[in-house]
Amino acid sequence: MAELHPQLQADTVEVGRFPLCRLLLSKDANYPWFILVPDREQVTEICQLSAEDQMQLMRESVLLSEALMRILQPDKLNIAALGNVVPQLHVHHIVRYRTDPAWPAPVWGKVSARAYDQAGMESIIVKLRDALKNSGRRTKD
Repeated sequence: MAELHPQLQADTVEVGRFPLCRLLLSKDANYPWFILVPDREQVTEICQLSAEDQMQLMRESVLLSEALMRILQPDKLNIAALGNVVPQLHVHHIVRYRTDPAWPAPVWGKVSARAYDQAGMESIIVKLRDALKNSGRRTKD
């Protein structure tokens, strides 16, 4: 298993695992913000994954996106693989609402991070795990 970058370790909690990726939740409660991290060593770009892993990453991203759209009904779902600060390949899935504190701007650096309370964090994790299980395709908890 690839080691998780220290910044991702500090900023997220693990929700589950897909065949290729770890599924993480950002600790910033301003936005429902999930991150897929392929379990591959020394990969910084999607093009460095094998063709099979590229397709698996897409399948996992689509599965996550469908679940987020269904349970959270966002105005927009932002998906990005930036890696300017954290070089380890990771793909952000950020649920956006017209009422969120950064709308319509990007979320990075717009407002200070706000921590989840324990109940709020558990609630969103349970909802997402249930949605993924009910999709017929699931993460490994």
